[in-house]
Amino acid sequence: MSIPTALRNYRVAAWVTGIGLIVLVFVAMPLKYFFDTPGPVAVVGVTHGFLYMLYIVCTLILAERVRAKPLEALVVLLAGTIPIASFVAERAVTRRVQALRPAA
Repeated sequence: MSIPTALRNYRVAAWVTGIGLIVLVFVAMPLKYFFDTPGPVAVVGVTHGFLYMLYIVCTLILAERVRAKPLEALVVLLAGTIPIASFVAERAVTRRVQALRPAA
């Protein structure tokens, strides 16, 4: 897989994971704990867990392609567990990877 393809896959996974986590934390969990409606947490929680696994795979593939340091990859992986952090990490990773590529 080429670096541009790995970057695209990572960016999509970061956004989808980030949106899923925001929905889980700011919509589904308040519904469960304030309105006694546990259904959304069950659905969104499982969905986010699956999407986070895809995020992990995409992140590791991209990290391997650009030869990122293990600690850098770990920080990016953890960003998928903090609301809004995946968006910040996605921008930083995209800038770093694009800076590595020679201008065409």
